[in-house]
Amino acid sequence: MTHDHDATSARALHDQLEEFLDQHRKAMYDSLEGLTEEESRRQLVPSLTTLLGLVKHVTFVERVWFDEAVTGRSRAEIGIPTTVDESFTLAPDDTIESIRASYAEACDASRAAAATLDIDGVVTGNRRGRLPLRWVYLHMLREIAQHCGHADILREQVLASR
Repeated sequence: MTHDHDATSARALHDQLEEFLDQHRKAMYDSLEGLTEEESRRQLVPSLTTLLGLVKHVTFVERVWFDEAVTGRSRAEIGIPTTVDESFTLAPDDTIESIRASYAEACDASRAAAATLDIDGVVTGNRRGRLPLRWVYLHMLREIAQHCGHADILREQVLASR
């Protein structure tokens, strides 16, 4: 009976973490809602951080943690930048529509990659070495929540300048 209870508790935790992460994913996706292409690219801080760049970066983060870490595929195989800084860099053909579509696709792939994994199962493809899936979810929640805060502030600045 304990094993069944433990498995049920682990599945419930997995589902809860996924739900919280999905709320933050939606907030990042929605941060571009109603903006012009120029507004989404507006650079309001000294770094490469823009609203469009943030969503492009969290797309990279999804692929690092739920593709590279889970599958062990290299960043080159996945088709993502090798460095974090490069993940913020916007190409001339990046648009709100293309970045949102890429982000939605990455989130769907992340959900699928983790769906059947045990929350305490170990993934081995990350540069840090072996990590439990629970750690991946907690890291993702922290990172996406932090970027949601950045997006809120940048969006507020963009909308205030209209």
